[in-house]
Amino acid sequence: MKKRPFYILNQIPSRTSKIRVRPGLNHIIRLYLQTKFMEMITGVRAGLIALLTGAFMLISTVAQGQISTGELGGAELNAIQTAVPFLSIAPDSRAGAMGDVGVASTPDVNSQHWNIGKYAFLDSKGGFAISYTPWLRNLIPDINLAYLTGFFRIDEQQVISTSLRYFSLGNITFTNIDGSFAGQYNPNEFAVDAGYSRLFTDNFSGGIAFRFIRSDLTSGQATSDGQDTKAGISFAADLGFYYQNQVDVGSSDGEWAAGISMTNMGTPISYTVDADKTPIPTNLRLGGRFSYNIDEYNTISFHADLNKLLVPTPPKLGPNADSTDQVVVRGKEPPGSTVLGMVQSFYDAPGVPRDDGSYSVFAEEMHEIAYSLGLEYWYRNQFAVRTGYFHEHSSKGNRKYFTVGVGLKLNVFALDFAYLVPTNGQSSPLANTLRFTLGFNFADLDL
Repeated sequence: MKKRPFYILNQIPSRTSKIRVRPGLNHIIRLYLQTKFMEMITGVRAGLIALLTGAFMLISTVAQGQISTGELGGAELNAIQTAVPFLSIAPDSRAGAMGDVGVASTPDVNSQHWNIGKYAFLDSKGGFAISYTPWLRNLIPDINLAYLTGFFRIDEQQVISTSLRYFSLGNITFTNIDGSFAGQYNPNEFAVDAGYSRLFTDNFSGGIAFRFIRSDLTSGQATSDGQDTKAGISFAADLGFYYQNQVDVGSSDGEWAAGISMTNMGTPISYTVDADKTPIPTNLRLGGRFSYNIDEYNTISFHADLNKLLVPTPPKLGPNADSTDQVVVRGKEPPGSTVLGMVQSFYDAPGVPRDDGSYSVFAEEMHEIAYSLGLEYWYRNQFAVRTGYFHEHSSKGNRKYFTVGVGLKLNVFALDFAYLVPTNGQSSPLANTLRFTLGFNFADLDL
């Protein structure tokens, strides 16, 4: 398969149309918005001061601990490889604006990706949201992720939910073994799932989801050795638990929460009949949240998540003294079982070299844990400002970036926006990443 060329899509001029407005209506709308804006500015000031103070503390903390691009701290580059990595991309703007935190954030319509158990705490009777993310636009102009999710409350304790995630890799040119043109194709991947969540107590909930995954990267094109390719298929499940409780903080009150989720526990994928199967990104996520009500109008929340792929770490291979075959010299051979692979992922790393020549398995396992920190400020539960930071060790992928975003909520309508700022500059493939989410909340739906 030939590497796709980098090109710029021709801009297509769009037609515009004039919109007629009744005389006086635009003046009424403008006056109303100006009044609301002045009311908002007065109350939002105190909350923004708290948010900016917290953001400064967050940036100061992570800046001291960052590892610059290419600096591995003695560790060897040994990133974990999985199929269908699009399942690990934050699909919505709210979490994407807070450094990809979400396992214990306040429940919302996009909880399907982060923690299925959170749905049971939603007050609404139903809702849905659609998100769009142009992905890796600093490299290629036509890769994108679309995400549609929704939920419906059965009764006071039970909620059902579903989501559809579609990932397009743009147009790719295929060539045969002698370099001749063999066609063009738009590789794509998608996942569809359905979930169920339930309240166990007034403060604790849990949920489960089942997922179908299809990855078609080649459109059946044959490999260079004549093997026919096929779409990869996988079945997976998510399991999540969530706890929240009120707490008094001086003269005000707040809420703390904790969550844990295991996502994409499923079968590995293969794109040919004879090829070894590749695991999907099974992930363990745990984290917490503390929300503080500054006053009746302003609320600020602090979030922290830890993430670890429950996928075997590639072992270190070396020559066999008795043959030319490569054998495992450090680490462990990946097991044939998905469940055993999840368990083995906690202790199978080849290790980071010590000064005495030995290797620390524990140190490399710690490198496999990525962390996210996030801040969210709400004014009157209508206007939100968010920021966050995501950190992944340089030897395990080197994704490090700050995020910012805003949100607006009006009755049943919500709009969120997020922007990603990589710490290694605009040359990063993640630079200029935007996310947009449009949500609808049917709180007054008559069942």
